[in-house]
Amino acid sequence: MSGRKKPTKSERAESPSQFLPSREEILRFISENPEQAGKREIAKAFNIKGSDRTWLKDQLRGLEDDGAITKRRKRLSRPGELPPVGTLVIFGRDAHGHLLARQDGNEASDAVVSIAPPRGERGAKTPTAGVGDRVLAKIFRGREEDGAPVWTARVMKVLAKREAALLGILRQTADGSFRLDPTQKRQSEMAIDAEDLGGAVAGDLVEAESLRSSGYGLPRARVTAVVGSLANEKAVSLIALHEHGIPYRFPQEVLDEANEARPASLANREDWRTLPLVTIDPADAKDHDDAVHAEPDPDEANPGGHIVTVAIADVAAYVRPGTPLDREALRRGNSVYFPDRVVPMLPERISNDLCSLRPLEDRPALAVRMFFTADGRKLRHTFHRIMMRSHARLAYAQAQAAIDGQTDETTAPILETILHPLWDAYRAMARGRDTRQPLDLDLPERKILLKPDGTVDRVIVPDRLEAHRLIEEMMIQANVAAAETLEARKQALIYRIHDAPSLAKQESLREYLQTIGMSLARGPALRPAQFNSILERVRGASTEQLTNEVVLRSQSQAEYAPANIGHFGLNLKRYAHFTSPIRRYADLIVHRALITALSLGHDGMRPGDESRLEEVSTLISASERRAMAAERDTVDRLVAGYLAGRLNETFEGRVSGVTKSGLFVSLPQYGADGFVPISTLGDDYYIFDEAARALVGQRTGQGYQLADPVTVKLVEVAPVAGAMRFEIESDAKQLSPGQRSFHKAVRGKARQRASVGKRRRS
Repeated sequence: MSGRKKPTKSERAESPSQFLPSREEILRFISENPEQAGKREIAKAFNIKGSDRTWLKDQLRGLEDDGAITKRRKRLSRPGELPPVGTLVIFGRDAHGHLLARQDGNEASDAVVSIAPPRGERGAKTPTAGVGDRVLAKIFRGREEDGAPVWTARVMKVLAKREAALLGILRQTADGSFRLDPTQKRQSEMAIDAEDLGGAVAGDLVEAESLRSSGYGLPRARVTAVVGSLANEKAVSLIALHEHGIPYRFPQEVLDEANEARPASLANREDWRTLPLVTIDPADAKDHDDAVHAEPDPDEANPGGHIVTVAIADVAAYVRPGTPLDREALRRGNSVYFPDRVVPMLPERISNDLCSLRPLEDRPALAVRMFFTADGRKLRHTFHRIMMRSHARLAYAQAQAAIDGQTDETTAPILETILHPLWDAYRAMARGRDTRQPLDLDLPERKILLKPDGTVDRVIVPDRLEAHRLIEEMMIQANVAAAETLEARKQALIYRIHDAPSLAKQESLREYLQTIGMSLARGPALRPAQFNSILERVRGASTEQLTNEVVLRSQSQAEYAPANIGHFGLNLKRYAHFTSPIRRYADLIVHRALITALSLGHDGMRPGDESRLEEVSTLISASERRAMAAERDTVDRLVAGYLAGRLNETFEGRVSGVTKSGLFVSLPQYGADGFVPISTLGDDYYIFDEAARALVGQRTGQGYQLADPVTVKLVEVAPVAGAMRFEIESDAKQLSPGQRSFHKAVRGKARQRASVGKRRRS
């Protein structure tokens, strides 16, 4: 703004456009207010009111389309801007010895951050970091030099280092020499001399370091550590754990603390042990952290209403802030689930014993009692710290079978008193859910079943039962109630947030929809119902699978944050994870916040904990992404190992990704992907059509599109890396007229831009 005078009402009336900010002034304001500039703040700063707000919205959309600004959580920033708190990787030092870093995982940004003691705080205690470290840091934007901002940072926490060592499986060849088969798809095989084995034997998972190469033959390496043996059970997930730096062994002090824990007492708790709460979980679940109960609301003012109770294991009673247990739980962030093992966030003494809501055993819990109308609207809710006793442990299929008329010795006695009231309440809640219209994607989840030796037996798609939806909806409403209570008490918390699709992703989706004769309204105010309308229109059509995939890819990624922007996918204004504190650290934070806000005990949040919520949110969001990547890599390796003996066989697959270099094809019956290089597709010249998500032959107009069913031949497998290469056996398809004309238009625009560029350069 720099001295810009706000116009008076009469001046604006006489010449409104004269006082609207220029493009440069808007960009300057955004640059000077990183992470704090939104449409509302800009309008306030420039005194933009009334119909001029539409002008401002159009200006901001134009700036984003031009790449001059980016949008995140309704906040605008210039490209290359860094967040106020983020993860950095230290790569070197400057001439003054100060550490230099770049933002971790952001290849698009070349911003260099200087890490130095803040002026006047040289005596301050800060974590010691060095070259190669990953750190969580507060990042500060300084003055500009040569048109670019100067960035400095203060280290808040040193994170686990990215492994510089190579990871691979040691293999002995027929001539007795040794090779390292890398676990990374893009690493090459390496030779290891006998004197460099470091005690490793063939079949061991090892760390190695590269040696100076002579330039001839395979690159060479030396074993630096033996991680484990492939002959052992669960070796495939061990690769992912080590590769992604996921801690899977508990320190002894953590185990000691867990083993010394004693059951919580009834002191300062409400006694709810007679309330017939039940747990409903997967049949193979080992820990049970949520229980439910429902009954008709006797209040005459709420005819046909229901009272729903959700009780959650009181992990906060055992995991106190600042203890070794707490520090280790934060380091892990969440439990990680592999087909062959579970890596828990908390030791089994806590997760599978003291906090598991076992039937007919006293367990401490935090409970929320919610009152719903007959049409599923929540009227009110209350939270309680209780002692409970689960009356039954049920599996999803078991509970569903009872409702469908097939009871057993466990469900028969509770069918009328417990199960029917639960289903009655759920059906009312489902009406409320339908009114809310959350995003409704139809993408079935697959589950890998293993043989006793740890290899793949088969891949199944579990049935999606009404029992699953019942528990899901009751947990969602409990999470909403937690967020509402904490907001009402002005208690800081960690939200589960999900931003609306960015304008860039909206435009990409819009271009795809044009190829199938559909449209998507412009503007930032999209709601999930608009996406649901699109999905409903393609239901049963040949484009149904593809459209579901494209809509999914247009969505933002959910994350944790202390600042609320709502949850787009669930169509909720406020949402916090409360229902799984055994396996998610975010939920434990919310439990502590409720204990503090409602004066339910002395084991809630400590003074100063609120100031760390941004740091904690960043850490657990990163842990969640890390776990997802490790789980995905493990599935790829298991399936690749299973199919390694089936080279040159054909499989029915589906195109799951389209790039400039080729196609990714998933095998639905196995749940893993392989790659088809573009050079193997045929004798046509294939062009990547990003809008149509297709590779299209320039001569024939035929090609392959995202979600297309294809027949592929398996020609190469790298089991340790989880990589497979296919060749397409089925013929390319002819694009529909709408797709073909759109494709030609895209090519025509590209040629036109190239022609204009040539004229300008000449």
